[in-house]
Amino acid sequence: MPPRTETIPLLPASPGTSRVLTVHRFGQPGARPKAYLQASLHADETPGLLVLHHLHGLLAAAEARGEIRGEIVLVPYANPIGLAQFANGMHLGRYEAGGGGNFNRNWPDLYAPIVDGLEDRLGSDEAANVEAIRAAQRAHLEAQEPGSELESLRLALASLAVDADLVWDLHCDDESLMHLFLIPAHWPQAADFAADLGCRAVLLAEDSGGNSFDETFSTPWTRLAKHYPQHPIPAACLAATVELRGFADVDDATAAGDAQALFHSLQRFGVVAGDPPPPPTLRCQATALDATDSVRAPATGVLAYTVQLGDEVEAGDVIAWIVDPTAVPEHARLPVTTRASGLVLSRRSQRYARPGMPIAKVVGEDALPHRQGDYLLED
Repeated sequence: MPPRTETIPLLPASPGTSRVLTVHRFGQPGARPKAYLQASLHADETPGLLVLHHLHGLLAAAEARGEIRGEIVLVPYANPIGLAQFANGMHLGRYEAGGGGNFNRNWPDLYAPIVDGLEDRLGSDEAANVEAIRAAQRAHLEAQEPGSELESLRLALASLAVDADLVWDLHCDDESLMHLFLIPAHWPQAADFAADLGCRAVLLAEDSGGNSFDETFSTPWTRLAKHYPQHPIPAACLAATVELRGFADVDDATAAGDAQALFHSLQRFGVVAGDPPPPPTLRCQATALDATDSVRAPATGVLAYTVQLGDEVEAGDVIAWIVDPTAVPEHARLPVTTRASGLVLSRRSQRYARPGMPIAKVVGEDALPHRQGDYLLED
């Protein structure tokens, strides 16, 4: 079956405007495993757009060879609203300009609306339980009526991904090394996936807060398993946020390599036929997200880093200085220290900081007291 392309119109935001999602489909509809991949939900995060461009070519060639065993849904741009948001030449694709907030927060809850209705639909057959849960989640989404363009975007993307076995949401950080966000139930199942991508960190949280896209599809399974311990319920959707390094890491060679890594992982999960090469050596172990210090600026000023990406630091080390350009030199510099010992994973590319602004991530191994709570993400 050749690849199919369709478009899904969004609810118009105003007269004379319209936006659509483009969706590429490979394999037989309904075949298993099903993989869903999307790029640039944060629309100013460009690397995924080029990676999926290259992956499309690999998948089309595999389709022509009859090698697509499951079903693959590929959304080359997940956010046409954010792709259009420019102000004075600057792309502002992380937040919805109409007041809708961060595009990767507040996704539909696929646990609370269905949990009580499953009481009489679950039994001792794990596969049957998975199908019952997916049917309930699909029915919940089908019953929704979007009231805005943003709601129609969320509903369309969620409906495409809701019954997938794999959901891979491609993002990037500011200046960063490759890393993944997962729930703990999917480690070490995803270890070869992280190795294929060359990840330098895998950050685990049962619920990182904010209802991000990936956790919309992963966390309901573990919550349902806890609610119904008498019934076998697996963590049936391996959903991951893939952080493709930094904003500026966009070139054909890098993107082609990442696309090949994704293709190899699709083979390992049985979505695509063929024998991938042995996975590369895993470059990290998974760590709890609350052990990663999200270092924030203590004051306003010029940001002068003392560390590079990939450096190993100790708790208490100075990783940057905040320089007050108005002060005399001996009083102008304020040290910024990390509370974690470990790898410098990310930095801020813009070198002017304001109080409270995240300026770096340092991946530690021990839970940090100031990182406890319901919200572990950076907004």
